[in-house]
Amino acid sequence: MMGMHVDSLRIHPLKSGAIRHLTASGVRRSGLVGDRAWMVVDGDGECVTARTDRALFTLTAEPLPDNALRLTSRVGDVVEVCRPAADAATVAVTVHRRPAAPGLIAADAAQALVRSTLGRDDVTLVACSDPTQRRLHPEFSHEGDTTAYADGYPVTLASLASLRELQRLGAGDLPIDRFRPNVVIDGDLDPFAEEQWTRVTLGETSFRVARGVDRCSMTLLDPQTLRTGPEPIRTLSRHRKWEGKTWFCIHLIPELADDQTTTLAVGDRVSIA
Repeated sequence: MMGMHVDSLRIHPLKSGAIRHLTASGVRRSGLVGDRAWMVVDGDGECVTARTDRALFTLTAEPLPDNALRLTSRVGDVVEVCRPAADAATVAVTVHRRPAAPGLIAADAAQALVRSTLGRDDVTLVACSDPTQRRLHPEFSHEGDTTAYADGYPVTLASLASLRELQRLGAGDLPIDRFRPNVVIDGDLDPFAEEQWTRVTLGETSFRVARGVDRCSMTLLDPQTLRTGPEPIRTLSRHRKWEGKTWFCIHLIPELADDQTTTLAVGDRVSIA
């Protein structure tokens, strides 16, 4: 297990929006700083994702100072939106029908850009009011573990060794971004070895492994062309299916205090406790 390192990092400032690659990131108990801090919800407050509205992939979200956000559409329309004040109007929201922290409603200009991009008038852009208000699945987390608008857990980790094996098994030239991980590692490890870990240290930060990641149909969508194909679910179904689900990547929970922030960078050492 010697020689493992962080190969790449990415966040998704807008849930299901375009991926933002980083060379370094702050890490808090709720995950990588800025990851999935904003979300689009429907009229019922349920998250809208590229599973159903693939045009979300075409919205680029760039974090700005003071928690503001710059949204850019594929056709070049740009809106800069400040994070709403703590006492701004909120809406109750859910992530895959599970309650999350209330959403602070963004300014009208940002709403117009999102609605135009999706071709829907019934959606609302919101910012996470307070990640600490969301609790994670008790079977796979500890009291006080939390995250913003990620599907279930603060950080997703993928291994390039596992990707190469998946490609060898028949998935073809599939990019790791199809799985939308936060952290990608490489080095001296066997394919899928990460699924046996209980703890891992990335750079200066220790993480608990919560569980593996069961994969959904969003992995079938090419974020560049917005076309779907059979991979990787076809190959995962043949070789990586149990409990009626297909599996790839693992979920991590940072072992940090509520007020603690560490730094994670590309090239940082990866070690197993």
